[in-house]
Amino acid sequence: MTRTTSPDTAEGRINALDRYFKITERGSTLAREMRGGLVTFFAMSYIIVLNPFILGAVPDGTGAFLGGGTESADFAMIAAVTALVAGVLSILMGVVARFPLAMAAGLGLNAFVAFSIAVLPGMTWADAMGLVVIEGIIILVLVLTGFREAVFRAVPVELKLAISVGIGLFIALIGVFNAGLVRIPTSLATPLELGHEGELIGWPVLVFVVGLLLIAVLMVRKVKGAILIGVVTATVLALVVEAIGRLGPRTAENPGGWSLVQPVLPTGVGDVVAQPDFGLLGQFSLLGSFSSIGFVAVFLLVFTLMIADFFDTMGTMVAVGAEADLLDEKGDPPSTRQILVVDSVGAIAGGMGSASSNTSYIESAAGVGDGARTGLAPVVTGVLFLLATFFTPLVNLVPYEAATPALVIVGFLMLMQVTGISWKDYEIGIPAFLTIILMPFSFSIAVGIGAGFVSFVVLKLAAGKARQVHPLMYVSAGLFVVYFAIAPIEGALRTVGVMG
Repeated sequence: MTRTTSPDTAEGRINALDRYFKITERGSTLAREMRGGLVTFFAMSYIIVLNPFILGAVPDGTGAFLGGGTESADFAMIAAVTALVAGVLSILMGVVARFPLAMAAGLGLNAFVAFSIAVLPGMTWADAMGLVVIEGIIILVLVLTGFREAVFRAVPVELKLAISVGIGLFIALIGVFNAGLVRIPTSLATPLELGHEGELIGWPVLVFVVGLLLIAVLMVRKVKGAILIGVVTATVLALVVEAIGRLGPRTAENPGGWSLVQPVLPTGVGDVVAQPDFGLLGQFSLLGSFSSIGFVAVFLLVFTLMIADFFDTMGTMVAVGAEADLLDEKGDPPSTRQILVVDSVGAIAGGMGSASSNTSYIESAAGVGDGARTGLAPVVTGVLFLLATFFTPLVNLVPYEAATPALVIVGFLMLMQVTGISWKDYEIGIPAFLTIILMPFSFSIAVGIGAGFVSFVVLKLAAGKARQVHPLMYVSAGLFVVYFAIAPIEGALRTVGVMG
């Protein structure tokens, strides 16, 4: 006699969960999925701390900080929407795509929004987030029409790798600079120098070094959640150092102080747990950027966001799928269309929530390494992100010197892709090189990508290999030429009276 299980019983609900997520079919268990989701959360939850530091580091083109006034950003508010959007999207990815891939604000993408878009003259944070929404809408349309793969094929794979490597160097530079390891010299004799006047001074720099080395050691030891452990440990050390030394903020008169946030021990429950403030939700302007910077600049910025989002996601889902042994004979993960749809929605939701574009996280591989094989794992990760929204006041306790080691480590992880570039082939090696170096050197991701695209097209034409260049690359390179020459073009138009 066959035993049936009622769906209303606990066992029935577990069996339904098993069938929906294909837990047994993929050789996993409920316990493994729960543990994998927890490990993934610990591996990527550093974004709750880092995203506010990146988005809150600079004022927009009008002098206003995100979620704040003209003095500083509201870090707790940014942390709240960062955790909220990551939680909702991770759950959505798990339920819709049923793939072990969690989502959160994309590192590199958020740096581009902060340092290359929001800071443009006349731009507001609402305008910048509106561009993120536009980018997400375009990606979603391209996914639904099948055009995304065409754009993906247009850019040579080695230029895609160079973009990731360049972004890695860029965020690493942001990390060491904001931590005070390198600074602009008061003499201006060189662009940057080690510490203050060529010397490392102050306890905050030691906190950064300790945090960086601790994360590196934990990664070598293959400890799950190494980045989070390093940030938390460095924060505790910073709190102790400040409690004893009372260093204060860094100023010209106090070069050994803290660079941005001065860590102070909590004095009450309100400094640890509080009702999250989601006031940044909906604070975006879909079309405001067009009047601020013009159509051509808007198009190029959206295109740059789109390119970075495209290739990061597609590489991530293949890498995680390979780790989980879920790829088919063509190297494609299951539910590819659903994964890309949810990822596209992530950009839209991130912009609408002022958390920057959300994308799939390679840290999901940590959960897969711990046994996760299904979408139940990111559901667990998402629930933990939602719970974390109540602990966002803790972000005000974390100084840059404790958080930025994670930027340097993530930069290293992105730099590892440099081995995939054929450096002896000058036709691709030189464009890749220009892409990589000009991102940190110009402090602009868009400049690096543009230099790579333009030089690639020029070198292929010079080599008599015009047919090897995809038509979309010609279009993109041409637009970047206009982007680089926009100031003299506008000046010429004003001279002839076409522009006011």
